[in-house]
Amino acid sequence: MDLARQLSELPVWLAAILVVGLPTAVAVACSAAVRRQFGFEGLRANNEVAGFKFAVLGVVYAVLLGFAVIVVWEKFHTAEVAVTHEAGVAATLFRLSDGLPNSDRLILRTQLSAYIDAAIEDDWPAMARGAASPKVTQAVNNLYKTALANQSDDYRGVAILSEILRQLDLLTQERRTRITFAEGIVPGVVWAVLLFGAVATVSFTFFFGTLYAAAQLVMTGLLTAVIFTALLVILSINCPFTGPTSVSSEPLAKVLKEFGEAR
Repeated sequence: MDLARQLSELPVWLAAILVVGLPTAVAVACSAAVRRQFGFEGLRANNEVAGFKFAVLGVVYAVLLGFAVIVVWEKFHTAEVAVTHEAGVAATLFRLSDGLPNSDRLILRTQLSAYIDAAIEDDWPAMARGAASPKVTQAVNNLYKTALANQSDDYRGVAILSEILRQLDLLTQERRTRITFAEGIVPGVVWAVLLFGAVATVSFTFFFGTLYAAAQLVMTGLLTAVIFTALLVILSINCPFTGPTSVSSEPLAKVLKEFGEAR
C-alpha cells in the first residue's frame, strides 16, 4: 500500500515509465527469450490447447480489471462530490449565521473561516499522506461549541440553531468521507490479485508461437501495455488526494473568498 501511494505521488510521465514502460519491456524480452529457447515449432504445438485456456484467463482478468477501474473511478468521483458538498454546507452555515445575535454571528463566521482555511492548508497536505489534521478536527469542535453555547427562547431562534447543528453534522460527515478515501481505495489483497492476474495473463502469451517472431513480440508488448495502463489508471486515482491526479480544494477556496466578499 505504501508503494502504491509512493508511485501515485510521482509525475504522470515517470509513473507511466515505471508502471507501463518497464513491465512492457520486460515482457517483450521474456517473450523473445522463450521463443529462442523453444523455437517456433515447439511453441506452435501449444496454440490450439493453450488458446482455449488463454481465452478463459483473459476474460476472467478483463472482467476483474474492468470492475476495479470502475469502482475506483466511482470512489474518486465520490470524493470530489464530498468536497463540493462540504463547500456548499459551509456556505449554508455562513448564511444561517445571519439569524444569530451579532456576537454569536461574528464568532461563528470567524471559526467557519478558520475551519476552511485550516482544511486547505493542513488537511490537504495531511490527506496526501493518508492522514488527517488535528488542527482541522479542533476547528470542527470549536464550531460545535459555539453553536451549542447559543441560547434562544423564541421559535425562530430554535429553528435556526437546529438547522445550524444539522449542517454541522453534514460538514463533519463530508470531511470524514474525504479522510476515509484519502487512506486509499484499493485494499492490499485486491492489489495482489490484480498484479498476479496481470503477470499470469502476460506470461501466458510467451508460450504461443506465430510464424513471424516480430509479430509475436509486438502483440505481447501491446497486450502488456494495455493491461498495465489500466493498472496505472487505478494507481493514479487510488488515493484521491495524493499526486498530480487528485481532488482539488478549489471549491472550499472559492467559498472562503465569498466569505471575504460578503464581510
